[in-house]
Amino acid sequence: MRVSVVGGSGAGKTTFARKLAHAIGGTHIELDAINWQAGWRDLNTEDPEEFRRRTAQAVAAERWAACGNYSKVADLVRARATDLVWLDYPRWRIMGRVLRRSLARAIGGQELWEGTGNTETFARWLSKEHPIRWSWDTYAGRKVRYQAMMDGEEWAGLRVHRVTRPKEADALIRRFAAEARAS
Repeated sequence: MRVSVVGGSGAGKTTFARKLAHAIGGTHIELDAINWQAGWRDLNTEDPEEFRRRTAQAVAAERWAACGNYSKVADLVRARATDLVWLDYPRWRIMGRVLRRSLARAIGGQELWEGTGNTETFARWLSKEHPIRWSWDTYAGRKVRYQAMMDGEEWAGLRVHRVTRPKEADALIRRFAAEARAS
């Protein structure tokens, strides 16, 4: 079982994928942790070949839950995935989550990805690349794009699960866990 988890920034992809990986006895693959290097160096932009190499190595495992929306590695993740989960929550829910997460991170000052030294700061909130603004600006377009992928051939061959409420997410994790135990 290999599950790709997609959705807007703040939808809860990382939390869902971490819980799912634990439930199925697999590895949690956080594409942000692969991408972001010390000093906010972004492999997706600065070294896409290395980003692809690291992602390919991670998804070579037999059982995992991966989270992230990086188009430069989406083909690698989808090629190995058995399932795709789209966390398609309303904008108000996502914005509430991303605001709470950003506030907690800025106040707490914890390192976002181990070994990078990268932390959330209030000064970063002014950037158009910050998750608060990014989530707001990309919400509508991402929803349209994912719906087209769901209706088209891009996600063909995968079991696709569209989750629109947190209760559905919890139920889906339980279902995946039961399937993993049965296999």
